[in-house]
Amino acid sequence: MEIDAGKVEVVSSTALLDDGDQEDDSADLVESLEAGEDSSKNDVQTRMKILTEIVQEPDRFSIYCTRAKESAVYALSRCLCEASQYSSILPFVTETCKTFFSNVTKAKTAKIVRQVLDIVSVEAPKELVMLENVCGAVINWCTEMNRTFLRQRVESKLAYVYYEQEKYSEALELISRLLTELKKLDDKALLVECHLTESKIHHGLRNLPKAKAALTASRTCANAIYVGPALQSNIDQMSGVLHTEEKDYNTAHSYFLEAFEQLDQMNDQEKAVPCLKYMMLCRILDGLNKALKLSAKGVSGAKSSKAEADLSGLVTGKQGVKYAGKDIEAMTAIAAAASKRNLKEFQATTDKYSTELKSDLLINHHIHILYEQLLESNLLRIIEPFSCVEISHVASLIEMPVTVVERKLSTMILDGKLNAILNQGEGQLIVHEAKDEDKCMGKGLEVIKNMGKVVDNLYARSNRELVMR
Repeated sequence: MEIDAGKVEVVSSTALLDDGDQEDDSADLVESLEAGEDSSKNDVQTRMKILTEIVQEPDRFSIYCTRAKESAVYALSRCLCEASQYSSILPFVTETCKTFFSNVTKAKTAKIVRQVLDIVSVEAPKELVMLENVCGAVINWCTEMNRTFLRQRVESKLAYVYYEQEKYSEALELISRLLTELKKLDDKALLVECHLTESKIHHGLRNLPKAKAALTASRTCANAIYVGPALQSNIDQMSGVLHTEEKDYNTAHSYFLEAFEQLDQMNDQEKAVPCLKYMMLCRILDGLNKALKLSAKGVSGAKSSKAEADLSGLVTGKQGVKYAGKDIEAMTAIAAAASKRNLKEFQATTDKYSTELKSDLLINHHIHILYEQLLESNLLRIIEPFSCVEISHVASLIEMPVTVVERKLSTMILDGKLNAILNQGEGQLIVHEAKDEDKCMGKGLEVIKNMGKVVDNLYARSNRELVMR
């Protein structure tokens, strides 16, 4: 379950004052809350002390005091993240807020705990171990207090944390058990999120059929209820990911564009940038595929037009200005190297932008595929004029180690992409001339297959006649 920063609800002290009433007994709490939220006058430690006193106030739980304390809980969560006191978040949820939670309704407690987890996820997205510990403690507390509704939502969050940590087996086990419970309750809102997380887990395990099935289940549940734009963009993004894995780059690009436009309207730049990178990846892969379709015939893209191979200028206009940065720069550099089909430049680009390119599962996988396609294309182009060539000469022309070139050539031969043999004793590659397919043999085999069917039918008919006699 991904967290959307726009969904984190925070009750400000100004809003509290608007609901003033003659019976309002929270004036001092609101005043303290304003001091706890004012970062210009108080440092983070002072604010944390003030906010903790508000949350632990034991006597007043009117509607106004409860609102003030709820807002203090959210502010204190952000202060703990600001001070990088991640180890204090777990005791804060389970101990500091214990008195407050025991004096409000279960629904209110569930809402506050979910919002605290959302705030921590937004403020400290990389602290996955801390999030795992907090979610585990909250789940145990929910089990003891018999709060099923909250436990299921925190388990959904924990499954996504496992996915982020690449603990796919634990994530799949948890999400499978949770989905069994949710299907009995028919909680479609949570089912949408859980099926989406399940799809991402299966994609991480490279099980694409099950990833597609889980995404279809998520879309089916989403069609029955209202789905917010943030969640809908996640669904569209996952659809684009699966279409990219199936090499349907045009459809994938359209899904990524839908997700990007929704996130752009929400001004969620952090999540919009990956969608823009995926759009660029689809354009790169689609353009290179069009250019290299002819290379399988041995000409290695020599007949491809410049329009097919030119991948420059992918980001223009307001998108390029608004989302300019290292990520977009990395994809633009990859596009330039791919359009030139320069392996050395391509490798140098991936090394230079390793953080931007290799941290993402989809981009890392397809950058590797793109590299292999470029390597095959360049090797085919180099060996095209030869009937026999030394492997060391090919390696020197392509500027790569002999062992790497030899291994790649053997793979291409085994895959049927190159009609040749390796003479490793002499260190040579012997290329055979392409022969036309023997159509006569194919027709003969087809005739023999049909005659076999006729004989089988005659045998079955004769057996039936013997039985009737």
